[in-house]
Amino acid sequence: MSDWNPERYLRFKKERTQPAIDLVMRVKTVNGDIRSVVDIGCGPGNSTAIIHEAFPSAEIIGIDNSENMIEKAMTEHPDYEFRLLSAWDLEGKYDLIFSNACLQWIDDHERLLPFLMDHLNPKGILAVQVPNNTEEPFFKVLEETVRCGKWDFNGIEEKNGILPVEKYYDILSSVSNMNYIWETKYIHYMPDIDSMIDWTRGTRLRPYLASLSEEEGNAFISEIRNRAVKYYSPMNDGTYLFGFKRLFFMAVNDR
Repeated sequence: MSDWNPERYLRFKKERTQPAIDLVMRVKTVNGDIRSVVDIGCGPGNSTAIIHEAFPSAEIIGIDNSENMIEKAMTEHPDYEFRLLSAWDLEGKYDLIFSNACLQWIDDHERLLPFLMDHLNPKGILAVQVPNNTEEPFFKVLEETVRCGKWDFNGIEEKNGILPVEKYYDILSSVSNMNYIWETKYIHYMPDIDSMIDWTRGTRLRPYLASLSEEEGNAFISEIRNRAVKYYSPMNDGTYLFGFKRLFFMAVNDR
């Protein structure tokens, strides 16, 4: 699979960063004395910067398994510490393990979440946000187009998935007496449907486009666009509303 493109990802920096802001603020209501943090899937460092603002005295490490993202993070935030590292290679213990829109790319959450909890200090917090937007028409269109048979996507492993809320409750309650789960649906203002497509080019569409030639990729995008226009109409001022639901959960190491 091709590496991540930080510039494309950051075209929607404000929208992608807002959930990280909301999650950090929720962490502060549970524990405002955070002194050590690891930001899993830090990407270009936008979430890491939010954590620094919230906990300026904390030692914070941003980790990601994308060389491009780590290079961009180090360029944009030279005073912060970043490492090329997988979540499964995490060592040490922290007051906060934070992850904004990353864990959906990692398999086996039944094993991953207890593993991360084991790397928390006493009273430490695991704080996670993952997309949960399968019911949004645009993402239904995307899945329909992928599976319509016009392109051969066999062999592309679909890792962009999460467990049911009930399953997360069972996992979290097995390792913590203080755990929290909630959802927020963000409404993003888009100038056109192509902006929705551009949003997913940097994330969800990335492995599919990487497997296609330029001509095939253009046809694939055109098919998505043609299907999506049936579900979205502009507002009076021409703006398109793009709904994006996200699942949040936190657990305190209190055992």
